[in-house]
Amino acid sequence: MTSPLDATVLLCDAAVADMSGKMHMLGAGWSVTSSPTAPAAVVVLLKVPWDRANTKLRIALTLVDADGRPVVIEDQTVGIERFLEVGRPPGLEHGVPIDTSFTLSVGPMPLVPGRYRWLLDAAGQQFSAGFTVMAPGA
Repeated sequence: MTSPLDATVLLCDAAVADMSGKMHMLGAGWSVTSSPTAPAAVVVLLKVPWDRANTKLRIALTLVDADGRPVVIEDQTVGIERFLEVGRPPGLEHGVPIDTSFTLSVGPMPLVPGRYRWLLDAAGQQFSAGFTVMAPGA
């Protein structure tokens, strides 16, 4: 049996990863916006268990509406899907989880007022960060 992953999904105005693996975020932690949304970033901070290092993990990050349906803009589902593989750094003590992160930058989106979630499926486990789009003038 493999150990579970641990993940945090954060919404922010902008984010970029540096070469050391650190994520630099601006305006992190918001959960209310208007439409069209401002450019934003979705940050995923992932801890990969020792026993799942050096293994390809399927990662999908999808914007879904309040009913759990993927959001489609211009005939495209909003999100990404890819495989991620992290290695064990030399000298890392046995059992220590390995940190990795990534960000998805998104442009303005014409979303209908309501509740949305960025849904992360990381090797079959689900994590999310929700936000509300307010009606104009609200």
